[in-house]
Amino acid sequence: MSLFPDSTPATILSCQFSSWYPKFKAQTIRSTVIRPLSTEFEEYLRSDGVFVPQGSEDIPYESTLSDSDDDGNSAPHDSDDESDDGRQRHFSFPELDEQIRACITEYGAVFPKMNFSSPKDASWVLPAGSPLKCTCPADIYLLLKSSDFITHDLSKEDVFDGYSSTGAEATYDLELVLRKWYPVDRSRELRCFVRDNTLFAISQRDTNFYDFMNEANNQAKIVETLATFFKDHIQLKMLETTNYVFDFLLTRDYSSGHIIDFNPYLPKTDPLLFTYEELLDLHQTRPKEPKLLVIDSAAHPAANTSGPANQHNMMPFDALNISSGKDIAHFAEVWKQEVQEASKPESR
Repeated sequence: MSLFPDSTPATILSCQFSSWYPKFKAQTIRSTVIRPLSTEFEEYLRSDGVFVPQGSEDIPYESTLSDSDDDGNSAPHDSDDESDDGRQRHFSFPELDEQIRACITEYGAVFPKMNFSSPKDASWVLPAGSPLKCTCPADIYLLLKSSDFITHDLSKEDVFDGYSSTGAEATYDLELVLRKWYPVDRSRELRCFVRDNTLFAISQRDTNFYDFMNEANNQAKIVETLATFFKDHIQLKMLETTNYVFDFLLTRDYSSGHIIDFNPYLPKTDPLLFTYEELLDLHQTRPKEPKLLVIDSAAHPAANTSGPANQHNMMPFDALNISSGKDIAHFAEVWKQEVQEASKPESR
């Protein structure tokens, strides 16, 4: 048996959000899928720099043009990423802004993701007390533009990288997903591994040590809940593939929970506390119940240190240039001003 099961474009796409969400609406977070997205929006996501489109902030817009500057003869902005004199191309998505604002009105606040990936590596750009909480279109654009994770979804080659079987090429359209925001207790998040339609391994997602996760009764309850939920709600619905990884959030009493996401059973999906070699060995033993791995002490090799998660991506080059010598509050204010300024048309 190989380390990874055979996959095709179709099995990979079965794990994109718009493929699985309709089947699991009752078992997951309320969400809205916006697709397909315009070519111009994809160009915006690929463009250099961190800036938000014009009109996306819920504040009145003030032009930087003076009366003397705007003589009616100004040339329109160049359609390329940069104009001939090096100025940055400006983007505007009024229809998408309207769709986003409608979702925010319905849900109260949202957090975004793309087909497969969430911009959680960029959560530092919004207030720490409410990570990924977006209350206007600009928040969403800022997260997406600051994230390395979502670049995977922008490339069809990256999305289908790793499929090993022959099969018809699948159509791939970029999508924006807006999910109802609520505070998540990360200590109750789990990653579950399914191969040959069997749930056989479960890993703690958060890399912190929690005493309650090491209590035998709690562990037994967690395994029982996941095994029952998988059998009752997932096993017979994932018809396109029998090999995948799903993320799950337990309720406070561990009696139930809901699905967060699905991921392909491929190297691009982090096995967390397992290795894929260990997962293969475990699957071949055909365990009677899923094996649960958790951080069992503060000295565990995978245990979180004082550094935040995804800290390697917490400072884009643009931010480094303005961060020197500033405390975090001052830096956050300066960074917000820089993003706003970058979104305004250049004066002529």
